[in-house]
Formats: sequence, C-alpha cells, structure tokens
Amino acid sequence: MTKTETVRELSERTGIDRKQATAVFEELAKMAYDNARDGFTIPGLGKLVLVDRKARMGRNPATGEAIQIPAKRVLKFRIAKQAKDAVLAPKGKKR
Repeated sequence: MTKTETVRELSERTGIDRKQATAVFEELAKMAYDNARDGFTIPGLGKLVLVDRKARMGRNPATGEAIQIPAKRVLKFRIAKQAKDAVLAPKGKKR
C-alpha cells in the first residue's frame, strides 16, 4: 500500500478525516525517528532497534576476491510475534 492508500484506509476505518489521519501517520513516523536510538515499539507490529554489526570478511561477487567489510551501525525492524502469527497463519485458519 502507498502512503495515500494507507491514509485513506485509516480515515475510513476510524471515521476521522484524511488530514487528521495524515497528521497521525506523520507524527508516528517522527516519533519513531526521534526514539529509534532507544528502541521504538509499535505494539502488535514491531520494534525499531539499532544494531552494531562487526567487521567481517566478504567476497566481491564479480571477481571472487576477498574484501574486508567494515563495522557499522544499522537500523532494523523486528516484527512482533503477534504480527507474524497474523500474517503467517497456517492454511485453513482465518486471521
């Protein structure tokens, strides 16, 4: 879904107008950006976390040459168990 589709669906399901739905959506994103360093959780959906990756050896896929990949910090989104269970429900079971 695009942002426009998401905002439209959110406004229809909650009964608020699109401007309010857009404001809520954008504020949630701002809160996530501001608090990601400490871990930002959206209950029932998942959590944004910063992860430190160690330096490691890798390979250049074009030449096969071994290269050193430096350490770095990355942002990950860990999906909540509740979301996994809802999306990956076994066949025959309804969500």
